[in-house]
Amino acid sequence: MSADATATAPAATTTAAPQVALTPLFVRLKLSLMRNGLKGSSKRKAVWITSLVFSLVISAFATLGLALLHGHDRAGTVVVLLAAILALGWAVMPLFFPAGDETLDPSRLVMLPLRPRPLVRALLASSLVGIGPVFTLCLAIGSVAAVARGAAGVVAALVGAPLLLLGCVALARATATANVRLLSSRKGRDLALLSGLVIAVGAQLANFASQRLFETGGLAQLEPAEAVLRWVPPATAVGMVDSASEGAYGVALAQLALTLAGLAGLLWFWERSLTSLMVNPDGSTIASAAPREERGAGGSWGWLPVGRTGAVMQRTLRYLVRDPKTKSATVTALAIGLIIPVFNALQGTGSVYLACFGAGMLGMQMYNQFGQDTSAFWMVAQTISTPRDAYEELRARALALGLVTVPYTVLVTVVTAALVGRWGSFPSALGLALALLGSMLCTGALASARFAYSIPTDGAFKNVAPGQGGLAWAGIGLGMLFSTLISAPVIALTVWLSLADGLDGLRWIVLPVGIAWGTLAAWSGLRLAAPTVARKLPEILYAVSKG
Repeated sequence: MSADATATAPAATTTAAPQVALTPLFVRLKLSLMRNGLKGSSKRKAVWITSLVFSLVISAFATLGLALLHGHDRAGTVVVLLAAILALGWAVMPLFFPAGDETLDPSRLVMLPLRPRPLVRALLASSLVGIGPVFTLCLAIGSVAAVARGAAGVVAALVGAPLLLLGCVALARATATANVRLLSSRKGRDLALLSGLVIAVGAQLANFASQRLFETGGLAQLEPAEAVLRWVPPATAVGMVDSASEGAYGVALAQLALTLAGLAGLLWFWERSLTSLMVNPDGSTIASAAPREERGAGGSWGWLPVGRTGAVMQRTLRYLVRDPKTKSATVTALAIGLIIPVFNALQGTGSVYLACFGAGMLGMQMYNQFGQDTSAFWMVAQTISTPRDAYEELRARALALGLVTVPYTVLVTVVTAALVGRWGSFPSALGLALALLGSMLCTGALASARFAYSIPTDGAFKNVAPGQGGLAWAGIGLGMLFSTLISAPVIALTVWLSLADGLDGLRWIVLPVGIAWGTLAAWSGLRLAAPTVARKLPEILYAVSKG
């Protein structure tokens, strides 16, 4: 070896790779992702710009409205509760909308030589770029402006607003990282499909709470909750500003310390979750060493009838549990069908007959039975060659749905009757609800035979394939109309017994009449729909496979 080579060898071995600042790099990557996401799609660009403008407008008005609360006696109560609700929103949104921001998935970084602590700092900084953080910052500024008074309050506000934003973002990141493998799994997609249900239930709860609030004394009723939440990070950041403005400096310092401790705890938990994600393998990719239990006709499904009926019932019930679209529709129907009568009862405007709403919501699940199978329906179609086969297929599906709908209808009726205190109307309400349920099973079978359509599997909120909206509306609209007409005799009997003098004691008759009428209607619908299914099987197969 030459002397020059010998001299240069140590220098070559001691040359280190240039250190790159990770935080600015991740911020630039986030900006690049946002910029590249707007390329090549004018529709996506229009949606993003519209969302940005809408968010900025709402933020401006919200900030102005909060600032106008300055000097109001209940301003502290409002902004502390708002901070708590804001933090809750940041905590749960990644669970229901994991696809909204692909940078929430840190599993994309597990193969890179990155240490967790610098990665946490970089991800936290990049998370501050976006529409959501801007909206949150505006609300934070408005919140602290509503309660900041005096020099101490202004200084506390300058610290409190950034801490609230950092706490919300860190909470969202820690939640997303801890559940990243859940969010990328089938269960995570199921959870995202249920986001509409959570929003609907939350809207009903907010509406009910606001009505009760203004009926029972206004914002003063919220002070106990506010007294607790002002000590729960990150709402403590706003509580600190309010305390400093009131001159309670010791309380303000305690709330500041609690805010910093909460933020530090979130960052520590986030770092631990990142370390676990980078080191531990995904358990879903490891084959179980224990042999799986084979469950045939016995096991957990042994109580079902043998033969085709039991097999179809098992398949239908498995769809209710495993298929994301079917599960979402069923759980939504269960929740909304209970919320409407219960909330009306709690508001003093309820009636025991609103239990029919729950029966109607679940009865709609009978519509488009074959569309729920999507392209897999061709396997079912191979087993249908006669009207008898079609009847047994439809009957088993209706029986599986009845296992859920009948107990649920009884439960909703019992709860509604208990809340409104009208037990005398319970038999007639339950009979009417069961008659309506049977009528919807009847029309649902007929609609499944004549108005089948495909349910797309590629979108959480796409329930009808393009070009088949008319089929869906025709089946549901006509089905609801004819269900009401079929139930008309039981409705008329209920009204007559309720209005006639001296016949209140005979309203129990509606219960057996409703059970018999609903059973007869469901059986008739299945019988009438079976020949149509057998005759139009190729058309149904084409329609449900279109999406």
